[in-house]
Amino acid sequence: MRLLGGLLALIGALLAAPALAAEDAGRFLEYERVEAAGLPVQRLSIWLPPGYDRDNRRYPVLYMHDGHNLFDPAKSNFNKVWAADKAMLAAMRSGQVEPHIIVGVWALGRDRYRQYLPQSVYQAASGTPRATMDAMIEGPVVSKAYLDWLAGPLKQWVDVSFRTRPGRDETAIVGSSMGGLMSCYAFLERPEVYGRAGCVSSHWPAADPRVVGEANPELIRLWESWFDQRLGRPVGRRLWLDHGTATLDAFYAPYQQAIDARIAARGWEKGTDWESRVYEGAEHEENAWARRLPEVFGWLLAKQR
Repeated sequence: MRLLGGLLALIGALLAAPALAAEDAGRFLEYERVEAAGLPVQRLSIWLPPGYDRDNRRYPVLYMHDGHNLFDPAKSNFNKVWAADKAMLAAMRSGQVEPHIIVGVWALGRDRYRQYLPQSVYQAASGTPRATMDAMIEGPVVSKAYLDWLAGPLKQWVDVSFRTRPGRDETAIVGSSMGGLMSCYAFLERPEVYGRAGCVSSHWPAADPRVVGEANPELIRLWESWFDQRLGRPVGRRLWLDHGTATLDAFYAPYQQAIDARIAARGWEKGTDWESRVYEGAEHEENAWARRLPEVFGWLLAKQR
């Protein structure tokens, strides 16, 4: 009887394991039609971390662009994803990163470029950079309206609908490529809202790099001025920048080096206030970003030092 009881207990544990594993991996919510003033209809994929449904604690929030490419390959553009939930779980296991709610905001096909192109940079651009941007926009630039919605109505809805810690130092924003530019834009323009930003493989040419050039001096001056005017002092904020060296990322080094110099000149301490890394051989694609995302989260979202 004792042996039978032990077998029954083991079978029960095995049968229960998938449900526990699913719960321990967090839970997803989908919002397919979200109205946003001045923007196309938006869509959200939200990940609630393990324990959210079992406790009453409040959680910091990470907002991420290109939400369709974050979690589920079936929803992605290229059948590959950042695996942001798995990266968060890995960062949490380190003990240095608290569980975060992840709010993935989908990109909108042809509207993506004009929604992610920083409006203040576009307005200041001229010459070849401006002409190249204009050739790609296909409509008005709406990144200011997008940022106003992210930092305003969307954040307010998230903070009301979920148990969040809404303060600046517990609100992060991360994206890649044009989403990297958008994350820097949010960090520089709304420093009272976003205390953490991850600008991964940021598309500093801001258009076709073959037309703009590998080190366009006008565009470099534009980025330098942008950071000079808007970065301010760190005052507890934290900024991550990176790029690879292959495919589209191969164009980024001259721009990133100039921007890094401006950040350092503003008194930001590298390794504490900001980080800039180069991943040799890394391409401009989701699998490359997925490989380094636990490292990004581990530094950017680490508990206050």
